[in-house]
Amino acid sequence: MRKSNIVRNTNETKIKLALNLDGDGKYQVNTGVGFFDHMMTLFACHSGFDFSVECEGDVRVDGHHSVEDIGIVLGKAVAEALGDKKGIKRYASVSIPMDESLANVTVDISGRPFLVFNAKDMSGKVGDFDIELVEEFFRAVSNYGGITLHVNLLYGSNNHHKIEAIFKAFARAMKEATTIVSDKLPSSKGVLE
Repeated sequence: MRKSNIVRNTNETKIKLALNLDGDGKYQVNTGVGFFDHMMTLFACHSGFDFSVECEGDVRVDGHHSVEDIGIVLGKAVAEALGDKKGIKRYASVSIPMDESLANVTVDISGRPFLVFNAKDMSGKVGDFDIELVEEFFRAVSNYGGITLHVNLLYGSNNHHKIEAIFKAFARAMKEATTIVSDKLPSSKGVLE
């Protein structure tokens, strides 16, 4: 089974995260940041991964450290669960609508981190959640997961819908890219790093 359990404790956050890439979408989410709980729940549901995360963070300051550090831990968990990446599909590109919003997320589980984040007007707040943290989360996942990640918000007007479309597209792209499709490593170099 492609599973991982990561614990990360700093002066800013204490995080426990469990991931099973071959699960069926069971989840338990408590990030301490209400809107982000919603996004992590969507991630679990639409990826089909079994996923649990518990975070105690310095939310009295704001949600920044919790959201970014969960991205770090999720990236590490994906990398650990994938192991040598043998047999994975590796690439995926998924577009998801959410009412008036449309997002596309393209993934290459290459071992090389890179984030392209094209989303205009991603500032302000949804509830108490700072919208700029969406980009910080995906940067952390990319960097620590060794994932090339292109996030493109094509259009939208409602901030909740825009973010939801991005997270659902990310979840579906990760589900597809991590699917086992052969017994070979998907690289002409013979290594994904």
